[in-house]
Order: sequence, then C-alpha cells, then structure tokens
Amino acid sequence: MSKPIVAVVGRPNVGKSTFFNKIVGSRVSIVEDTPGVTRDRIISDAEWRNKHFFLIDTGGIEPENQEVIPSQMRAQAEIAMDMADVILFMVDGRNGVTNADREVAEMLIRKNKDVILVANKIDTSKMPEDFYDFYELGLGEPFAISSTNMLGLGDLLDEVFSKLPVDACEPDDEDDIKSAIIGRPNVGKSSIINAFLGEERVIVSDIAGTTRDSIDTPFEKDGQKYTLIDTAGIRRRSKVTDEVEKFSVIRSLAAIERCDVAIMVIDATEGLAEQDKKIVGIAHESGKGIIVVVNKWDLVAKETNTMRDMERKIKGELAFMSYAPVMFTSAIKGQRLLPVIDTAKAVAENRALRISTGQLNALVEDAVMMNPTPVDKGKRLKIYFAAQIGVKPPLFSFSVNDRELMHFSYARYLENKIRDSYGFEGTSIKFVFRNRGEKEE
Repeated sequence: MSKPIVAVVGRPNVGKSTFFNKIVGSRVSIVEDTPGVTRDRIISDAEWRNKHFFLIDTGGIEPENQEVIPSQMRAQAEIAMDMADVILFMVDGRNGVTNADREVAEMLIRKNKDVILVANKIDTSKMPEDFYDFYELGLGEPFAISSTNMLGLGDLLDEVFSKLPVDACEPDDEDDIKSAIIGRPNVGKSSIINAFLGEERVIVSDIAGTTRDSIDTPFEKDGQKYTLIDTAGIRRRSKVTDEVEKFSVIRSLAAIERCDVAIMVIDATEGLAEQDKKIVGIAHESGKGIIVVVNKWDLVAKETNTMRDMERKIKGELAFMSYAPVMFTSAIKGQRLLPVIDTAKAVAENRALRISTGQLNALVEDAVMMNPTPVDKGKRLKIYFAAQIGVKPPLFSFSVNDRELMHFSYARYLENKIRDSYGFEGTSIKFVFRNRGEKEE
C-alpha cells in the first residue's frame, strides 16, 4: 500500500507549522540546500515507531472575517480533508473555541473522516479553564500537546496509527518503479501517459480518481512493474489564485515525495520556463531520479543541430542537476516514448546503486593525487576515509580533518570523479562531511 496521509488543518496561528517541523524535522534536514532552488515544503515523509506516513501542513485555512469561513477557504480545506486518511484538527488550547473552529469542525463532521482534535500550546499539566469547551465541537476528547516543547506528541501519533489499517504503513512493492509525470499545465503530461499505455497495451489496472493525490496507473513492460502518477500542473505561485488549484499543487508535491523517478515534461514550443526550474528543483531537493522530457518536439522547426542546441540550453539552465538526461518526444505522434520508460528503469537502478568502500576510497585517493585538496590559511584539507552510507539517493560520508576546508568546488570535483567512474545518470548524489571522530547525527 501507499503510505497513509495525515493532514493538519486549523485556523492560522494555532501551531500547525511548528508541529509539522517537529515531526518531520530530521527528515527535512537531510535535504541539501542548493543555491537558487527554493521550496515551501508543505508535505514530507515522516516516521513514528518505524511506521512511515506523509504529513501535510495545510497552512491555508484563513477566515477573512469572524463570522463564516469564506468559500475559498472552504474549498481548500475540503480538498485537504479528502486527501487524508487521518485529519489532525488543531486548535489553540489556550484561547478557547472560536467561530472559525466551529465552522471547520462542522465541515469535518460532514466528511465522515477519522478526525483527532488537537489542542496545541498546552505547556503545563494544568488545563486552562476553558479547555473543556472544545468538547462542544463534537469531535471527542481533545489531545493536549505542546508542539514547541514536544509534549504529548508521542501519544498523539500513537492515536493516529490506531486509526489506520494494520498494513497501511507497510512499504510499497520494492520492484515497482513509481514515476511521477510533473510539469506546468498543458505541456502534455496526460498525453504522454496515454501514449505509454496505448503502445504497450499491458495495463494491469486503472485506478482513476483517487483522492489521495492524482491518478495512479500501474502497468508492466518487459517484466518490470511501473506505476505512472499523473499530477496536476503546477503554475507559478502568483497565478495560483483559486484555492482548489492550490491543493492540486499539494497533490503534485505528494506525488513527487512518493515517486522514485520524476519525469519533468516541458513544452518544446515554449522552452524552459522559470517555473520549470522550480518544479524540477523540488524533485532534485527530494533526491528523486529525474528525466527531462521535451514534449511536442514535432511542432518545432528543425535546423541542423536543433536538438543538440536545445539540450545544451536546458543543461545550462539546469546546471544544478546536469546529471539528468534530456529526451525529446511527441506524445501526440507517439515518437520516442518507449525509451523514456527504459530510461526511467535505468535511473531507478542508478538511484539504488552502491559502491564498495574499497572501490570508493581507491577512487578518492586517485582523485586527490590528480588534484590535491584545497589549502586555507596554511591548513590543507585531509580526507581520511569515505563510505557510501545510503541509497535512494546515493549518500556518501567523508571523514576529514576540518570540514570547513571542503570548498564547494572541490566537493563538485569529487562528485564528477565518482560520476565519471560509476555514472549515476539521472540521480543526485549527496555528500556529508564529518570531522574525524565526529558521530553521525
């Protein structure tokens, strides 16, 4: 099964984002900070007692007045509720019940979902005088927590998992390669999926209209299982004015979080837009495999080296992820589509590739001999030992004398040497540098 989704809803300033950060903080912190790539991480993989789930910080239920929830607020809240397996309805435990709380509670009751009422900001064992007023919301006994001080979070998460099926948090089929088709609206994402399925004609099942994210379509090619995830188009933030569309973005982010390979589709007639860079940056930061597909190539006037020049331009603009292959297709005409699926398989395998410690250290020693480590104020960087400590994406740890001496350019040099020897096409590789004797966090 796919990992369950837990959504945190509530009016502003009740502590939703603080709660989110406390729960997923250790997972988010491993994401590298690439200059020029920003991300509002409103959905993340989270873990409790070896059980994994997706946590969504909705952060958008904002009443425009004190009497009723505006229609736009209601629309986005209801979509968040539809996506979730369990909903955490968070209120401010110190300030009592508000009209906005009552309106949200009424929506939740109508949804007939599993809801846990969470009274945040309760920092002591003594409850505020109006704490028990929250019973009037009709959602049962409120869970008293303090996100800031991490009080009561364990009991709350235990309650969350008590409401899920026993196998809800079991890992997905490891042999199934999940590919999210991402990109701006109208670049041909759904057409590409339809073309894949039309040519292969080996659809196992068609799970349409799932509320948890987008449309998942499992199929099989040459004995390999795939799940294609068709996502809603992601538009530039200033153009996302409709509240329903804001949550279609959340669905797309959820798809990226749970995929193995993100197939980034751009329109050949428009080229690479700034928003394309931000969208694919989300997948890059998440350590996903990435393929850039230039669709509608049949509509481009061709001259000598047109494809080569377009690929160079895209690689230049996406310099932070030059590892990603660039492919050219026409979904409408069914041109060059099957190689995309084969490449997705290769990228997924690269993302899970391991290098032995002996091979890695021999490679690093050769790299240092060819290009000595940097020196700063008379002190030279020394690399004592290297090991691969993770996959999906590949993660390498280096024991050094002073990690402050590891210049970005030398880290990039080491990355290039690893790629020259082992490829890793389509996947980011991540480094951590630790002073000798320093324990892993």
